[in-house]
Amino acid sequence: MQRVLLALIMSVAATLAAAQPAQPAKPADKAAAKPASVEETIRARVEQRFGLKPASVKLMPFGLYEVTIGTEVAYVDKDAAYLFVGRVVDAKTKEDITQARRDELMIIDYKSLPFDQAVKVVRGDGSRQFAVFADPNCPYCKKFEKDLAGMKNVTIYTFLYPILSQDSFEKARGIWCAADRAAAWNAQMLDGKAPPAAPADCKHPLQQNLALGQKLDVTGTPTIVFTDGRRLPGAVPLERIEAGLERAAGKK
Repeated sequence: MQRVLLALIMSVAATLAAAQPAQPAKPADKAAAKPASVEETIRARVEQRFGLKPASVKLMPFGLYEVTIGTEVAYVDKDAAYLFVGRVVDAKTKEDITQARRDELMIIDYKSLPFDQAVKVVRGDGSRQFAVFADPNCPYCKKFEKDLAGMKNVTIYTFLYPILSQDSFEKARGIWCAADRAAAWNAQMLDGKAPPAAPADCKHPLQQNLALGQKLDVTGTPTIVFTDGRRLPGAVPLERIEAGLERAAGKK
């Protein structure tokens, strides 16, 4: 994630270096002028100098200001002359302050997810639930699905998220357009049986799913989302899924 932010900063810096100098601003009406707060000044300077729009600016105990851009976290001095990208660790508690903040920013409003755009699989009474973003060609997703096969009393909403290839997109389209989407998904992931090609006129939500994933900063598959909004990336062991379900239910 930090590499993404660094790449964005470098790209913007190159653009600004090639741009013509801006004309000096006209003096503001002193009577109408209102002193800007340090946070407002930093926000404006970060946008001007780095081309980034901070969602929040906050003074940290170690003297720098935290700025958040999407789900990314960086730090600047009070003049926004320097921007720092990296992890800050509390020497006393050993807490990764940067990661803790990113975890907060990564929380998803689970109830707002468009579940009508997901393949729904119910096992047992379906009393527990979570969502997952998955690509039908993703080998980690296939391993993950095999691990999930033994879960009981769970509802799984799978957002088809074909980010690996055009073939992934076509398979996802075939799964969505199948008469039994859950069966088609299981056949692809558990048995390696690709779905039939989708009819040309079949409507599907794949573009919306891709846009949703980008908005939520889902950069890999599988990505699991629990009802408390927390997420887990990757084909994690089943015990971590169970622990996530218990935590989301308030049992941990």
